[in-house]
Amino acid sequence: MIPGSKAILLAIVLAAVLGQIDGQKAGKLTQNPCGAKDKCHTCIQTESCAWCMQPDFKGQSRCFQHSSKVCPEEFVWNPDTSEQILLNKNLTLASVAGGSSAIGYGAGGYGAGGAGYGAAGYGAGGGAGGGYLSGSSSSSSHYHSSSSSSMSSSYGSEYSAGWSASSSSEIVQIKPQSVKLKLRINQKHDLKVSYTQAEGYPVDLYYLMDLSKSMEDDKEKLSALGDKLSETMKSITSNFRLGFGSFVDKVLMPYVSTIPKNLQEPCPKCDAPYGYRNIMGLSTDTYRFSNEVKDAAVSGNLDAPEGGFDAIMQAIACRQQVGWREQARRLLVFSTDAGFHYAGDGKLGGVIAPNDGECHLNSQGMYTHSVLQDYPSISQINQKVKENAINIIFAVTSNQFSVYEKLKGHIQGSSAAVLSNDSSNVVDLVKEEYAKISSSVEMKDNATGDVKITYFSSCLTGGPEIQTSKCDNLTVGQQVSFTAQIQVLKCPEDPRDWTQHIQIYPVGINESMLIQLEMLCACPCEQPGSTGYEVHSRHCNNFGTFMCGICDCDEHHFGNSCECSVSDMNSTINNDASCRADNTTTTDCSGRGNCVCGACECFKRSNPEEVVSGPFCECDNFSCERNKNQLCSGPDHGTCDCGRCICKPGWTGTSCACQASNDTCMPPGGGEICSGHGVCECGVCKCAVNEQGRYSGRHCEKCPTCSGRCQELKDCVQCQMYHTGVLKDVNDCARNCTTFTPIGVEKVEIDERKDEQMCTFFDEDDCRFEFKYSEQGELIVHAQEEKECPPKVFMLGIVLGVIAAIVLVGLAILLLWKLLTTIHDRREFARFEKERMNAKWDTGENPIYKQATSTFKNPMYAGK
Repeated sequence: MIPGSKAILLAIVLAAVLGQIDGQKAGKLTQNPCGAKDKCHTCIQTESCAWCMQPDFKGQSRCFQHSSKVCPEEFVWNPDTSEQILLNKNLTLASVAGGSSAIGYGAGGYGAGGAGYGAAGYGAGGGAGGGYLSGSSSSSSHYHSSSSSSMSSSYGSEYSAGWSASSSSEIVQIKPQSVKLKLRINQKHDLKVSYTQAEGYPVDLYYLMDLSKSMEDDKEKLSALGDKLSETMKSITSNFRLGFGSFVDKVLMPYVSTIPKNLQEPCPKCDAPYGYRNIMGLSTDTYRFSNEVKDAAVSGNLDAPEGGFDAIMQAIACRQQVGWREQARRLLVFSTDAGFHYAGDGKLGGVIAPNDGECHLNSQGMYTHSVLQDYPSISQINQKVKENAINIIFAVTSNQFSVYEKLKGHIQGSSAAVLSNDSSNVVDLVKEEYAKISSSVEMKDNATGDVKITYFSSCLTGGPEIQTSKCDNLTVGQQVSFTAQIQVLKCPEDPRDWTQHIQIYPVGINESMLIQLEMLCACPCEQPGSTGYEVHSRHCNNFGTFMCGICDCDEHHFGNSCECSVSDMNSTINNDASCRADNTTTTDCSGRGNCVCGACECFKRSNPEEVVSGPFCECDNFSCERNKNQLCSGPDHGTCDCGRCICKPGWTGTSCACQASNDTCMPPGGGEICSGHGVCECGVCKCAVNEQGRYSGRHCEKCPTCSGRCQELKDCVQCQMYHTGVLKDVNDCARNCTTFTPIGVEKVEIDERKDEQMCTFFDEDDCRFEFKYSEQGELIVHAQEEKECPPKVFMLGIVLGVIAAIVLVGLAILLLWKLLTTIHDRREFARFEKERMNAKWDTGENPIYKQATSTFKNPMYAGK
């Protein structure tokens, strides 16, 4: 790098560093979020802020940025995020023994409203109870869900009782299982979550079928394929169970015909209509499944949509009757050839009571509230699916596939596939959809709006993590890790919601990681009974409560030490308002002082020369404009007063950097300011530009057309910089150009203060080059490194292009002429053919031929 460029680069770097320093100082003055916080809990709810509890604190604000160290450490309350793993069982990687039972259930687990679990396992009655935790028989902890947590109905009310298994058969697919987390507002905390698909994981498949008349052939085919479906699934997992249910629609007009005869037999060889029937609970008896499907009779209804949503809701909610296992992948295959009714459609039949999402099956498995409650909504179905970790597979005919393809986007973990008209492909369909479901994992959570959880993972690539909550192409035994980035966005208004239980769970798997989240929204020193908490404290003149180092005054007193009495002041004066510049702000004393008895006491600065002043602490003597990192260009130029520079005599400008006198703009020999060819700004001439060019020189004394020494220096600049011109020979150049050596620069720009002269020329190749020179003791020349040459013109190419264009245009014209003449000839020939075909005489006769004989008849001849 040449010396000139080094100097320029050094100046740029120095200016950037100084600008950064100025920006940091300005940022400290205007961007400190802590200074305006006057309570401990509001302070720690602000990112990077800490609270000083020192009783005799003399600083500006008790709430400060912890990095500033303005308070002794023993008096600082700055809670940190903490993580404690409560339950961390190893993932199940080996094959799991088959069988119909996966986990033991006792009577001492989930209560009707609680979230605790005990050594006896999971309880049979969940009610509206609390959330789920991957259980351990050795655990004795109890967790209570807050009112804001959506875990309050996480796993339903009907748990299947009586199942038993040893603890050694428990399957663990997510790790860790329980974590305790303390987190401050707006702090992001990364939590590692691992998942693996255990080999031989149990599968519960419940086949829910539309048994309206149009599905009769599908029923027969499913009956024949029952054993094959079981064998196919058992090839995937030995721990497989199968169940069967059917549905038609509500037994009300206009859904079904209510004519008494049709209520008994709506169609030939049909059973009476019904809403939903649980025909066979989940079982390993595939022979019974085939028989139940075969024996199930079809029914009939009137309208096209069916009551499938009623059936889905009951099949999920009635966990005990259907027999869903706690640890199993739960599949609900929904088979139909029609659409569906949803919430609001029940009003057509006079049903206005909304669906309550509870189980209503009698001992025969019939849905008893079909005519009492409306259809469930899509959101109710989705919520029930999430609570019970169900994967719904919509197996529908091709004419309904587009509808259910859209529906699956609104129901978590669901999928849609095309069912053949007679359901002959049901086995392959279930196998393919199960493969899609089991080969991917998607992490979800039930966090409230106050908590944001973002997921990152590299899945199986081994590369850097990207933002995603889903990984695909997993196989049995493969482990994948996610980073859950948890952030508390704000503290809930209700302090009871500052403790929440959040679940992170893989979609479709009834396992989860429970996070006991404690939001650090309050300070212990604000609670009665804590150290330093004193009611009617002497620190507060017995008129307030002393806590966290400050006074919380009673309603009749105010001030830092409750020293101000309302009765001693005008009752109409608002203490807070008197310390604010106007009613548009809620910050007392501009955030730079304390309001004491209706007047502002401004903070003292660590630098005694810096002073905050004004009735509202709105002024200071250190935030004025700077020049060369000096306030108001230095004490010799001006002083800072309330954010404005007050310039001393002889100086002007916003930073007092400009001389008030124009003496430096006067030519040495006298005359006009800037020689009459410019204006004097801040003691420097800014030269004017006319049609001939720009004036130059320190005093704009050089006209645009004045050559100066340009012509004299031109030849040497040409030979030394570009090796062209009359002295391009090396020897000639060395012999004639000894007085200077030009310095190469990328772009030539003149500096008026150095009295530089610009020179511009064109060489024999019509290339433009510029250089400048100055004579301050010695001749210094700066020349442009590269000449500006016009682009070369390829004349031969232009000539050949013109010739080619002429030829092409001529050919185009010939082709056009040929085309037009051909079209004209064809039209003439067609017209000739048409006239020939329209001729009235045959080509074998002569039209002018007349016979040689003539025949005459006597009109009076009577034939006698």
